Amino acid sequence: MSYHVSHGGGNLKNLVVKDKSHLRHRSKVKHEEIEYEARSVREILTEMKDISELITDLAYSALVLDSREIAEEVRELEARMDRLNYQIRLTALIASRSMEDAESLTGILTVASAAENISNAAGDIVDLIDEEIDTRPFLPFILRDADEKFNVARISPESELAGKTIADSKIGTRTGAIVIAVNRRSGWIFDPSKDFRLRGNDLLIVRGTQDGYNNLQKLSKHAGQFTEKAGGPR
Repeated sequence: MSYHVSHGGGNLKNLVVKDKSHLRHRSKVKHEEIEYEARSVREILTEMKDISELITDLAYSALVLDSREIAEEVRELEARMDRLNYQIRLTALIASRSMEDAESLTGILTVASAAENISNAAGDIVDLIDEEIDTRPFLPFILRDADEKFNVARISPESELAGKTIADSKIGTRTGAIVIAVNRRSGWIFDPSKDFRLRGNDLLIVRGTQDGYNNLQKLSKHAGQFTEKAGGPR
């Protein structure tokens, strides 16, 4: 895997990308030999669900912020989803010993297939980044009328958020905004957990309403809507 995982294997919380040299375009991953991992269907399906929830937010963030770095993360997650989809089908075949077993696993495989479809759609979204800006003039109009928008906010060292965990800061309850990624000098942290501690100069990628974002501006004391490239702290 391409992550430093701080809370155990299989958990998508607090993933920090340390090295980008391993990242490849998703079309190349199709030709890799996938090794079987002895995991339960429930465990694999849970990871697929977690990825499907995260990958769409990251895909739209990459497009809005024109960030190839986030786009590569989406492609890596999409490749991971492909491997998981293969593994869950193989595990289901091994576990199925009768027609009754096969029928009981059909619903699970349907959910797994839906999760992979979401992942593939996210990959298609970030492919738009490879197109010239002039060829995607529709994007602002699509996102303008959305109930929830993606915004960036940089935490001032003097902000009350600096030094607090996401849970202690109560960003979600106070602003309605959901933190989907954080960028700092050590790299990207995707889908940070509630115990993740914020620092001054952290760049937050958030999803929420405009009112929620305005409230976050007041808390961070230094935020800008789509004004900063998500390439790293200044």
